[in-house]
Amino acid sequence: MHNLTEDKTLVVLIGPTGVGKTELSLSLAKQIDSPILSADSRQIYNTIRIGTAAPSAEELSTVKHYFIGTLSLEEYYSAAQYETDVMNLLTELFRTHDKILLTGGSMMYIDAITKGIDDIPTVDEHTRAQIKQRFETEGLERLVEELRLLDPEYYKIVDLKNHKRVVHALEICYMTGKTYTSFRKNIHKERPFRIVKVGLQRERESLFARINARVDTMMAEGLLEEAKSVYPTRHLNSLNTVGYKELFKYFEGEWNLETAVERIKKNTRVYAKKQMTWFKRDHEIVWLDADNMTKDEMTKVIMENLNSL
Repeated sequence: MHNLTEDKTLVVLIGPTGVGKTELSLSLAKQIDSPILSADSRQIYNTIRIGTAAPSAEELSTVKHYFIGTLSLEEYYSAAQYETDVMNLLTELFRTHDKILLTGGSMMYIDAITKGIDDIPTVDEHTRAQIKQRFETEGLERLVEELRLLDPEYYKIVDLKNHKRVVHALEICYMTGKTYTSFRKNIHKERPFRIVKVGLQRERESLFARINARVDTMMAEGLLEEAKSVYPTRHLNSLNTVGYKELFKYFEGEWNLETAVERIKKNTRVYAKKQMTWFKRDHEIVWLDADNMTKDEMTKVIMENLNSL
């Protein structure tokens, strides 16, 4: 990547789920003559198209997309792998494009590209299976206690109720013989291209109404059938996803369908709030009011911003 010059620009279009990124990204990609790189950690999987609100076949045919439906549900993928894959792809794409568009709402994926991710080793299958089994048989409390002994520094700052974080830290401790903390440098990596971040926002009521309507649309488009088709592999990490988890509870008789759909809406709204909290910390983002601007107006503002660089 070191041979790139400062006249190359990565445009990063971000915002919470349901805000309207897909529509604007198609308009913007055509304007800057760029493919679209998706930064969505769930749309990257195939067979869960409806529940992840992946671009339609028609949308995919109008602009070339990357990282949409390219992995099977069984495949392990991380933000670190995403960073490597995107940076390699950008080397190629910047040879023929001055501007590239990356869009999505997965906070870790956005940060992986704009700031870089710590170089944490990939966990081998044996270690992953071993710790997973221990989590299932011994429970989270036991693993939390172990983390306290093996990496007291990380123990103090990690969300101890988040089993994924606890498990991952222990995997690294066991596999490398070092603390997880020792790999977390939080160094902001310099990129050999400009990064322009544009955020879409809406009033809370407006965003929540869009989210609720979108869930109803997903159900009408066949989300229930899609969830049923992947139910046999419900243990996979890729399916630990809003929209599927709730319907699995319906299949298991824990909730009725109405409750499951209401929970999908609620959990999606909670996720959107989390995204906004995360994005608001980033003062480099130029925010656009999607409630009071048309797609064309927003595209025009972004283009003016890019042309003034």
